[in-house]
Amino acid sequence: MPAGTPPAIMRRIIINGKEYPCRITMGAMLRFKREIGHDISSLNSGDMAELITFLHCCVTSACRADKIEFAMDVEEMADHLTPDDLNAFYDGVAHSEDVPEDDEKKMSNPT
Repeated sequence: MPAGTPPAIMRRIIINGKEYPCRITMGAMLRFKREIGHDISSLNSGDMAELITFLHCCVTSACRADKIEFAMDVEEMADHLTPDDLNAFYDGVAHSEDVPEDDEKKMSNPT
């Protein structure tokens, strides 16, 4: 993974009352680059469109990998998000770098 990219930790996000998987994957990074035109390492944290687009890429990629239907486009997804939802995702990403590998596995496969 590129330097500075946090490990993939299984997360869930509720959008319009439905729970979806949401995690950083190589597919999410590829989608982001195709959508925005630059690599995730250059994500502008002050640009709301970039932040929401990356979250959408993470949900879309995780749903595709898990074979879960997710048909919302970026704007429709954004219509159902609050600023707290977006902050929770990015707070989780920032803190995932501090999670030891064993704890990461437990979070990915809760018993």
